[in-house]
Amino acid sequence: MQESVKKLIRFSETPFDSLMQQRIHRVLIVCSEYDSFTLEEDGRIEEQIFNEYVSLNLRYPPRIMHAYTAEQALKKMQKSYIDLVITMLNVGQKFDAFEFAKEIKRKYPGKPVVVLTPFSREVSLMLSHEDLSGIDYVFSWLGSADILLAVIKLLEDKMNVERDIKAGVQVILLVEDSVRYYSGYLTNMYKILLVQSKKFMKEGLNEHQQMRRMRGRPKILLAKNYEEAVDLYGKYKNNILGIISDTKFPRNGKTDPDAGIRFLSKIKKDNKYLPLLLQSSDINNKKRAKELKVGFIHKYSENLALELKNFMNLYFAFGAFRFMDPETKQVVRIADNLKEVQESIKIIPDNSFKYHISRNHLSKWLYARALFPLADFFVNVKEQDFKGGLPQIRDFIYENIANFRKSQSRGVIAKFDKDHFDDSLIFSRIGKGSLGGKARGLAFLDSLINKHSELDIYENIIIKIPRTVVISTEIFDNFMEDNNLYPFALENRSNEEILNKFVNANLREETVEDLSAFLKVVKSPVAVRSSSVLEDSHYQPFAGVYSTYMLGNAGNHETNLNQLVAAIKSVYASVFFKETKAYMKATKNLIDEEKMGIVLQEVCGTRYENRFYPTFSGVARSVNFYPIEDEKPEEGIVNIALGLGKHIVEGKRSLRFSPAHPKKILQLSSPETALRETQKTFYALDLSPESFTPSTDDSINFKSYRIKQAEKDGSIYEISSVFDFHDNILKEGKMYEGKRLITFADILKHNSFPLAEIIQNVLHICERAMNNPVEIEFAVNLNPKNKSYKFFNLLQIRPVVEDIIEDEIDFSDIKKEDTVIYAKKALGHGIIKGIFDFIYVKPDKFDSVNNTKIAKMIESVNEKLTEENRNYILMGPGRWGSADPWLGIPVVWSQISSARLIIESGLENYQIEPSQGTHFFQNLTSFKVAYFTINPFRQDGFADIDFLSGYKAHFENDFIKHIRFEDELLIKTDGKNGKGIVLKPKQYINEFSNK
Repeated sequence: MQESVKKLIRFSETPFDSLMQQRIHRVLIVCSEYDSFTLEEDGRIEEQIFNEYVSLNLRYPPRIMHAYTAEQALKKMQKSYIDLVITMLNVGQKFDAFEFAKEIKRKYPGKPVVVLTPFSREVSLMLSHEDLSGIDYVFSWLGSADILLAVIKLLEDKMNVERDIKAGVQVILLVEDSVRYYSGYLTNMYKILLVQSKKFMKEGLNEHQQMRRMRGRPKILLAKNYEEAVDLYGKYKNNILGIISDTKFPRNGKTDPDAGIRFLSKIKKDNKYLPLLLQSSDINNKKRAKELKVGFIHKYSENLALELKNFMNLYFAFGAFRFMDPETKQVVRIADNLKEVQESIKIIPDNSFKYHISRNHLSKWLYARALFPLADFFVNVKEQDFKGGLPQIRDFIYENIANFRKSQSRGVIAKFDKDHFDDSLIFSRIGKGSLGGKARGLAFLDSLINKHSELDIYENIIIKIPRTVVISTEIFDNFMEDNNLYPFALENRSNEEILNKFVNANLREETVEDLSAFLKVVKSPVAVRSSSVLEDSHYQPFAGVYSTYMLGNAGNHETNLNQLVAAIKSVYASVFFKETKAYMKATKNLIDEEKMGIVLQEVCGTRYENRFYPTFSGVARSVNFYPIEDEKPEEGIVNIALGLGKHIVEGKRSLRFSPAHPKKILQLSSPETALRETQKTFYALDLSPESFTPSTDDSINFKSYRIKQAEKDGSIYEISSVFDFHDNILKEGKMYEGKRLITFADILKHNSFPLAEIIQNVLHICERAMNNPVEIEFAVNLNPKNKSYKFFNLLQIRPVVEDIIEDEIDFSDIKKEDTVIYAKKALGHGIIKGIFDFIYVKPDKFDSVNNTKIAKMIESVNEKLTEENRNYILMGPGRWGSADPWLGIPVVWSQISSARLIIESGLENYQIEPSQGTHFFQNLTSFKVAYFTINPFRQDGFADIDFLSGYKAHFENDFIKHIRFEDELLIKTDGKNGKGIVLKPKQYINEFSNK
């Protein structure tokens, strides 16, 4: 598998949700009825503003209120909260607009007041003689509601700039004192800015991200004199994207015809590469601008708006990144988005690359697109800091753009786009509709990895989910409806008939095109997993109900695509297999309500000739219902095995350990035990293209191998030990020769890979996040082709529910006289029903000298009950399964295989340290057999022997008694608290109660 070898740098996340916190929601427009009519000549102002917001993808359009006089306005402000007052000059006879503004400021300090007036020479002259202390801004009505958008956005920018620049938001400074010109400029600048925002929002990976990114657009600040301009520049100089300045405006209280020249000269000395634009009504100033090396616009130009737009797009880094040849001034390459910039970095000429890097053009472009963390990262890149020169800088920039794009996709469900899908996307979706339960769990895992930086502490280890694409339930619905499959699928058909019908049906062309794009990027084997809607439920376990296929993805593109399409259809077909229909009926679900999503997931592992498998796979639970010795239920339990996880899912022999006690492994307690109890075979994926064909057997291309094959592959040296027959010991290390056993000793005893710690952390994070015990599946690759990193892949998460239907087993209302057995030490969890048979070793006739005979007797009874398909309870003194017959009855698992509860009991004259089932622990956990330990002579639980001895025997001899009850015996085990009981049959309890 081509694992990514770059450990992700944790770029800080831009807090887009905290940007633009202060908004203008209610605007009061104060003007005469005539002026109101004039304003709404082209339609209602509120509708015009709403349409303008919608066209620019802006949210939160303000509500517009009207008042015809200043008196009406003040009354409305008493009743309703107003964010902004916009007033025309004619506001009635009691107040003029300027007195009205001062009255508002007196009653509502800080309330913004804007005067809006048609422009004329007379109005301009009048304003120059008025007291404007109550006015924030005066704007010129230009006949369009666009000006209101500019007014609102200018004020919002001013309200939020102090906070938002801390996140990296950029600022454009406009220096202009002419009401007419700044009204026009701001209207055009905001249009340009908001169109730019619509473009850069596409860097978001889904609609939610895209809308959030709009909050990071650059802000515009207006200065109307030299002192304001200098102050704003000094305050925000590190975030200034560019400056547009008039030539003539007030300085030191007087109009200075060269104020703009002075100001831009000052800036030029401080930052020679900052984009600066001088505008003037005097065309002669164009020469001065050229001398100063700044841009120039003539105010009387017929193309003023277009020239402004072109300057902003080019020099403020709006639009595409244009890589220039600095000598010819020709564009050598255009990049529309970050992905294309990343690709361009490797191929543009050296002189172009050096030109842009030396002027911080890349950072400026990133800042303009609200890609602040990456812009901050590159802003101080200097050629002299890299000994390897330009090639090293190229690699540095390329790799960190790639890392940034990957880090941005962590914890995000991206919308799949076949034209832009690449290896930076970790989790994406095809289609609308639900993801299904399994996919949602994966997305949740991805978000947790992204959220918890403590998972990054392991040197040279990457914890991640595999690259995943989810096919949503919409595609399933389309497939079923397009091919009219429901009538056929719901009939009583064989699995093979349903599979053939589905495989011969058609997926939509656009879906197949998306799958083709996926396979062009993903070159490793692919798992095709079910992700049904019903799997969402915490209380309906669907594990193993539907099919999961794995594809080698090792043929040509057409073969791989055909197999992927066939596998997807096969998963869809499995919804209607007989076993699924029966399960649906048993769980009271309606099959026609089921919707199937599909998870396409890179398979973790390494290729060995025509085999593919990970170093090991595992299943971990945050709760352990079979704790032994020092283990506690809440410390969790793990099963791991060489190769693919199918080995564990099928219940084959794996290594079991508590992550809190990784050095205490029951299966390795002696060399003989290790030889007997460790893994003998493993599963790998057959990479031969012909090995996969659509089948009701979803493991058709899995192959089972002996451990010897993995030894030849060189994949097991870190997880195996050598059994030394001569010295009867286990040895760790590659240098030893002999029979290799899968012990994981290097990892669990010597911590060569911090597996136990990683699992503890992951389980803790997941359990806390879900408020529920959890089970995770994982795969670890210690042998990737690139040796730089090792990979811990999280494959799935689900709540532990299948054996916790009753989460807390309640014993509070149970009377002692109603129980046959009460244990204070119990392994397992849940309620076992349907048990009518109880076999026990008679305590009054017990002598350990007969233990071997008793084992044979129990074997005989077990065989009969197994033939009858009956389970039973087994109780006897000492250690069950002990190799030493003096310490207990020396049964092997096959002799007691139908027991659902095994009880170790102590006798007054036979006090043996209990084994807690350690002699066949793997079987207990695999078959979910409960195990109780009691010793009434130490006040440690009890057994009602009088009740049992007084009951009629179904079979009895000198040593054992077999009772068959008419009513069932109910077994309750509280594995969390280590307690267990066996209730007497209901008939007996009822009779006893009546007496």
